[in-house]
Amino acid sequence: MSGARISALATLRGQIERIEVSDAVHHRDRVALGHPEADGALQGGLARAAIHEVFCEGRQGTAATGFVSGLAGRVTERKPLLWIGQEFSDMETGALSMHGLAELGLDPRRVVMVRAADVESALRTSADALACDALGAVVLELWGETRQFDLVASRKLTLAAQSSGVTGLLLRMAAQPLPSTAETRWMLRAAHSPPGAMWSAWGTPRFDAELLRNRHGPCGRWIMEWKCDECQFSESSAYPQPVAAAPAHRPDQAVLQRRAG
Repeated sequence: MSGARISALATLRGQIERIEVSDAVHHRDRVALGHPEADGALQGGLARAAIHEVFCEGRQGTAATGFVSGLAGRVTERKPLLWIGQEFSDMETGALSMHGLAELGLDPRRVVMVRAADVESALRTSADALACDALGAVVLELWGETRQFDLVASRKLTLAAQSSGVTGLLLRMAAQPLPSTAETRWMLRAAHSPPGAMWSAWGTPRFDAELLRNRHGPCGRWIMEWKCDECQFSESSAYPQPVAAAPAHRPDQAVLQRRAG
């Protein structure tokens, strides 16, 4: 065997060993989301130091943003969160509300927002941010189909996340899933919220979350409810349907029927 072939074989073995070691580390370093069935499918929770994709239709952007915010809140561990988006995205989906993040239970003081002029700038910023171990998570928000985000770009982000331990969350609005190195891939839709208390205008946030890709377990679809006070997901809670009381001035129908009989 020639020296070039021996060198190539050694390089290939080294790459395989790094991948196996990385997978073993990811399998241990997971954070539970709080939803029992979802955590079971994820082998204990969402893997840190990896890339996770969240897709949605354009009209579901608000729900997907809330779901990604919840994921980020689970993995940051009090570290800063960097949220990267394109400059025109605010016109499509609206700007992030710091008050809204606080309502979800997140600390807006730990959120740093970056607006990139184009996809290339957003990808470069994301790769640099994922290589910084001072961050807890990096959210990359991309709108529509983007040819710049291919398998090579995905692999670059994954390698940066693995080297630093920072978790990457890709929010893809109005886009179709393509091959990537993502650990998980989700499709998000809004779910009906239960009625809140009389003094509350909004119910508990609920998400129709479909796990389309899972490298280390099965896929599934669940209604995941976000608990703002506990900062974690849970199963959909049951709630009693409200029943209207009979007017006091109107006679009971059963009594009238007995009298008529």
